Amino acid sequence: MPGWENHITPQLMQPEDFTKVESIFVRHRNCLMVRAQFIDIYTDYYLHLSENKIRYPRELDQMLKDAIAVLTLHLSARPWSETIAWTANLRAPRINLFVTGSSNEASITGRVFTEDIREPDRNYFYSQTTVADGTGPRTSTLEVDGRDPVKWISQFYTQSEQRPARAFRLDDESFVLIAAQPDADLEWLENLTEADVAAIQETEETNLLETRPFRFHCGCTVEKILPILGAWREKPDELFAGAESIAVQCPRCAASYTITRDML
Repeated sequence: MPGWENHITPQLMQPEDFTKVESIFVRHRNCLMVRAQFIDIYTDYYLHLSENKIRYPRELDQMLKDAIAVLTLHLSARPWSETIAWTANLRAPRINLFVTGSSNEASITGRVFTEDIREPDRNYFYSQTTVADGTGPRTSTLEVDGRDPVKWISQFYTQSEQRPARAFRLDDESFVLIAAQPDADLEWLENLTEADVAAIQETEETNLLETRPFRFHCGCTVEKILPILGAWREKPDELFAGAESIAVQCPRCAASYTITRDML
């Protein structure tokens, strides 16, 4: 993985533990192609669900997996220093779909909220970007059509990135993002099919720019979860309601932690 060692912390430098995301320049079309196969990330995702006894309905499971894939590709098309979080507030049925990731941390995670959700009058998509130097957060909001994260990317890029882009779901859990660069062949980009995308390296002149490593990982711990309960320290009886302990979920990945009174 040329160059990635300069961007992430030494303890993460185990290439075999990560999915490799490739950024490739398509010459003569002036487009950036970012691609990866997500089998390993999805395997870790399902291990996480099993360990925390989480089971999403099939539709929501697929939506979350697609959102994880597309955000990973988008992160790889952006500067290394950025941490990005996407939230989709959807109606009928109402859910919040949340994914977040960082190239510097080589991580991507997410979850679905299905309870206590405010139902919007339309589907909204929120993006928040924070830079490692403390700049931000930079936010954008748009209305999206449907419930397919792979299709949302075109709307997001048009409004927030100010350039056309398309995402594609291919065979074997592979995903591709193709984003226009200056003087891009927009007609070519607009008319691409999944078969065209799968064969780009055979039909177009390409150049590998860089690779980035990613894994499904949140990094949450009970020590990081406790501050969320800070407001309850003065009224533990209300929080515990007679119980000796309560279960608290991580807001990023839904991992469950047991909190006792003495831990507050």
